[in-house]
Amino acid sequence: MEPTVYTTIRELPASERPREKLAAWGAASLRDHELLAILLRTGTRQRSALQLAQELLQRFNGLRGVLNATVHELASIKGMGLAKATQIAAAMELGRRVAISTFQERPQIRSPEDVYNLLYANLLFEKREHFIAVLLDIKNRVLRTETISIGTLDSSLVHPREVYRVAIREGAACWIAAHNHPSGDPAPSPEDIAITHRLREAGALLGIELIDHIIIGDGRYTSFRERGLL
Repeated sequence: MEPTVYTTIRELPASERPREKLAAWGAASLRDHELLAILLRTGTRQRSALQLAQELLQRFNGLRGVLNATVHELASIKGMGLAKATQIAAAMELGRRVAISTFQERPQIRSPEDVYNLLYANLLFEKREHFIAVLLDIKNRVLRTETISIGTLDSSLVHPREVYRVAIREGAACWIAAHNHPSGDPAPSPEDIAITHRLREAGALLGIELIDHIIIGDGRYTSFRERGLL
C-alpha cells in the first residue's frame, strides 16, 4: 500500500496543520518550513506545501538563501510559479524591513552593539563590502546613515573628503565608520586599519571625531575601539 500523499495543508491531520499550530501556540512554535508552507498555501499533485517549503530551504541553503534569492530563482522551482515566488519574496522583504524599522527613529548610540543592530539587517546578506558612515549629533543620536562606497574596501573607494562632505552637510558632531565582511569573519584587515587611521586623522583636523569603526560579520562584529585599534 502506497503512503498517503498530502497535496494541500487541509488534508493534514489537524494537529499537524501549520495554521492551526500557529493559532494555538504562536508563530515562534513553527519550524521554518511550516512558516513557508503557510505562505505557499498549496503544493502540487506530487508534493504538499510542506514538502515544497522543505525543497525551497534545501535548494537555497536555509532562510538566508531564500531571502537572497530573486523572484525568478524562486519561481524556477517546480511547483512554485510566479505567484508563490512573489508571495515569498514579499514576506522576506517585510521581515527585513521590520528588523530595520526598530532603529529608524533617531536611536542613540551607546555601544558598538547598537551600531551592529542598526545596520546588520541590511549588511549581512550583501555579497560586496558596503562602507557606511553613521553620523551622530552631540548626544550620539543618529542623524543619518550614508553609504559611502560599495566594493572592495580600499583608499580609492573610501576617501575622507567623501565622508566629511556628508558629515559637514548634516552638521554631525562625530561619527562611526561601519562596513561588512561578506565572508562572515569580522576580523579587521591591514587595509581596514590603515583606512581607519586615515579617516581619524582627517576628522581630527575638521573637528568631527571618528569614535569607532564597526566591522559586521555573520552574527558578530568587531569594534576598533574595544580592540584598542582606534
